[in-house]
Amino acid sequence: MSVYVTRRAVVVGAASAALAVAPLAGGAPSASGAPSDSGPKARYVVQVAGAPIASYTGGQSGLAATKPARGKKVQRSSAPAVAYGRYLKGKQTQVLRSVGAPTSALTHQYSVSFNGFTANLTASQVNALEKSPNVLRVWKDEKRKADTVSTPRFLGLDGSTGVWQKQFGGPNQAGAGMIVGVIDSGIWPENPAFAETEMSATERSTIASKWKGKCEPGTSGTPVKCNNKLIGAQYFADNATVYPFEFKSPRDYNGHGSHTASTAAGNDGVKATIDGTDVGTMSGMAPQARIAAYKALWATPDGSASGSTSDLVAAIDTAVGDGVDVINYSISGSREYVVTPDELAFLSAADAGVFVATSAGNSGDTVGTSSVAHNSPWTTTVASSTHDRGAKKTITLGNGQTYDGVGVGPGVGPAPLVTAASVAAAGAPADAARLCQSDADGNAGNGVQPALDPAKAQGKIVICDRGGNARTDKSLAVKNAGGVGMVLANTAAGQSLDADYHAVPSIHVDATSGAAIKTYAATSGATATISAVDPKPVRAPEMSGFSSYGPALAGGGDLLKPDITAPGSSVIAAVAPPGNNGNNFGSYSGTSMSTPHIAGIAALVMQKYPTWSPAAVKSALMTTATTLDNTGQPIQRAGRAATPLDYGAGHVRPAQAMNPGLVYDAGWNDWLRYACGIGQLQLVTEASTCEAAGSTDPSDLNYPSIAVGDLAGRQTVTRTVTNVEKKATRYTAKVQAPAGFTATVSPSSITVPPGQSRTFTVTLTRTSAAFGQWSFGALTWEGNRGQSVRSPIAVRAVAASAPAEITGTGTSGSQEIKVTPGFTGTMTAAPAGLVPSAVQTKDATTATDAVFTVNVPAGTKVARFATFDSDYTSGTDLDLTVQRNGQTVGTSGGGTSEEAVTLQNPPAGTYTVIVDNYAGPATVPVKLHSFVVGSTPAGNLTATPASQQVQIGQPVTVTASWSGLTAGQRYLGLISFNNGSTEAARTLVTVNP
Repeated sequence: MSVYVTRRAVVVGAASAALAVAPLAGGAPSASGAPSDSGPKARYVVQVAGAPIASYTGGQSGLAATKPARGKKVQRSSAPAVAYGRYLKGKQTQVLRSVGAPTSALTHQYSVSFNGFTANLTASQVNALEKSPNVLRVWKDEKRKADTVSTPRFLGLDGSTGVWQKQFGGPNQAGAGMIVGVIDSGIWPENPAFAETEMSATERSTIASKWKGKCEPGTSGTPVKCNNKLIGAQYFADNATVYPFEFKSPRDYNGHGSHTASTAAGNDGVKATIDGTDVGTMSGMAPQARIAAYKALWATPDGSASGSTSDLVAAIDTAVGDGVDVINYSISGSREYVVTPDELAFLSAADAGVFVATSAGNSGDTVGTSSVAHNSPWTTTVASSTHDRGAKKTITLGNGQTYDGVGVGPGVGPAPLVTAASVAAAGAPADAARLCQSDADGNAGNGVQPALDPAKAQGKIVICDRGGNARTDKSLAVKNAGGVGMVLANTAAGQSLDADYHAVPSIHVDATSGAAIKTYAATSGATATISAVDPKPVRAPEMSGFSSYGPALAGGGDLLKPDITAPGSSVIAAVAPPGNNGNNFGSYSGTSMSTPHIAGIAALVMQKYPTWSPAAVKSALMTTATTLDNTGQPIQRAGRAATPLDYGAGHVRPAQAMNPGLVYDAGWNDWLRYACGIGQLQLVTEASTCEAAGSTDPSDLNYPSIAVGDLAGRQTVTRTVTNVEKKATRYTAKVQAPAGFTATVSPSSITVPPGQSRTFTVTLTRTSAAFGQWSFGALTWEGNRGQSVRSPIAVRAVAASAPAEITGTGTSGSQEIKVTPGFTGTMTAAPAGLVPSAVQTKDATTATDAVFTVNVPAGTKVARFATFDSDYTSGTDLDLTVQRNGQTVGTSGGGTSEEAVTLQNPPAGTYTVIVDNYAGPATVPVKLHSFVVGSTPAGNLTATPASQQVQIGQPVTVTASWSGLTAGQRYLGLISFNNGSTEAARTLVTVNP
């Protein structure tokens, strides 16, 4: 790693002056005033003010410019370069002597691409250099160690006091006997991260006893060969689109799978280079673990990868049968259901003892109230945050304004600054130019169609907008057009900043800075200078802007997701050369990158505790996580303190997870009761399943976090903890109540013998919390031997809690509704509707959608647009999209023709409903059912009693009754539960006579 000693701000004037070397301030000090040259010394790298040969444009008397002309190389042996180089080295020697160091202290002097030197110096000499106006930066010269490339150090895994050494005896034993299954885009087997490693006889026996998988060579490309590190490789393409450039084998083309595999369990001490630049050495989290690759994602022409649900489930099924201990699943998932095929497959995998790490998703800066995927309690859902590898860059404009951003590698400039739109190639689509696409039409079959014009971009720094294509593709487009640098500008607040390795020196800035830079670029003679990266370790972690957040929609907020966060921004790991400009390593960002960190760390926990359940492993990770960054301040997100909705329990701490003290365990029956309790398991099983398993309030699932998404006044939740230590321990509860609530733990202290469990309750009571707003706290069990077992608390107060919807049948009937009020006083129940559906019919073909318009008047409480299976032949699959003013406001895309979009309190207007004939007959007569419910009762729905006295937190019953309906018609209505004139809750009432 690199330890940063100091960083000095340098203020410069005009471009030529910026490159000049100032004379030594005050001359050399007297001998008596010089720092001492005696005492311990260490080696330091010192950067001296002034441009090196490669970028010197003149300005010093008698010294000609040495910067090469466009398209030329540095002429290091030319007379001007020799003279200027001699001048620089003389100034460096003066700087060295100014702090009392002899020239014999020098070990290196640099003058071509870096102006500075390396020397053996005392602490007092370093201190003097830090203060010198002639010195820009001083770094301690240390061996650079794997930073993924820096995440093992940042997480406390490596080093003499790290987890690998203290828990397992070193990285060559960390993960021994564990098998990590990676379901992804395949693997590049020749990467040294997956090279053969030494194995003890015990480890070979352990792996052989459980590994049942195989190695498939494939049918295209170089055959895949496995070894004792990569012990299995299989591919799943029964329902995949495999493009001609892809490998019909487990071999990775895209790079995503190689990246996740090496992050989780790649070999230790692997030297990594990107575009010829040495970026250090890297290691996976569990470097001695074995890897089994399951390719179910296939590269696409846009640079991404995708796979079918069927192939993914086949991969999960195979992996579990093969005997993997951990599955990494850095793949998107449902935000609303825990009963999708892959989630159900993971339910069985977890029940079989397989720990499953899933990605939270990358929609944090694009989706509104919630975006987290993989809401199931049987997987560990991982958010993304930053790590402390320095990546700060600045861009200084010709007008003197400076903006911060991130990047890697060298700087560039001063050079002319232009927007990509202003250097667009003739005929290129405007968006293709603005986004700096290397191929304007994205069609590899017709060759490259440049979006930027080399005649306009040559020698310039180009501003490219984020979005549309890969970030690194943008700098490639700039390079191909002769540009010398790139400014990558975000287009919306909250988008992440990513330190990628680019084809030209680059800086990534936020939307506000980007807008200002573009405005300046539109002025005549605009120029800019992009600095080299400042490698000083930075404040971390901070939540990645793209990281998806809770609450978990599937459980109505009664289960906290994400579960935990780990490094996912600018992670360096193995990739596949074909999809990465020939590189074996690359820097990627996403929750796809944070997830394998957790998968690998989980493998370490499982290695130490081989009998633990996946839930116990998850609990250990969560209850030992931290909500503070490396400065001791709260983890941030977009300039504010992040919350459990962003990071779950917090940022993973592997060392603490090895000794959690207590765990919150759970298994098959707990998960079934949870899925029944949220009304979802019933969607995919017979009613008898939930009748036999029972159901539980989802907030009562024995989980390492506490969440109540609809707390009406007061609620008590129950948890059970198990002592996983060898000694009995007394624990005392320390509770931080969420703001606006009180929290009472009973009992407040527990003594738990080894291997035994104790149950406790937490009663949360609203005092002043605003309705509809989340509030956060924590419960920590503190042991008498220093243990600390922390659970986050996330609570949202509501004025009343009632079921979202009930469904009835028959032309008349009734059903009871349980309502829990969040207030004391009079509650009224007011029906609206029932209204019959309005039916429109239009044909949809496999080539043409059926498009409908529906008017929604002001005052509408609920609007629903639906299609029903009973209207279509078996095998018909329709998808439904609802738009208003050209903006999509809802979609429904299941695997049948039973689709619905429901809008609560929709704004008035004309809505467009688009129905796609996804599969089935060539022409389908689509019957669109539209329900528009206002506030007026229709006389066919009543609520009894219409008014009653209620007490805060005490459930009451209201009976919904309907009559006079027409058989064969479909109806929708609602009942509002009101506190005075304010609606506290509502329940939709669907009746199908």
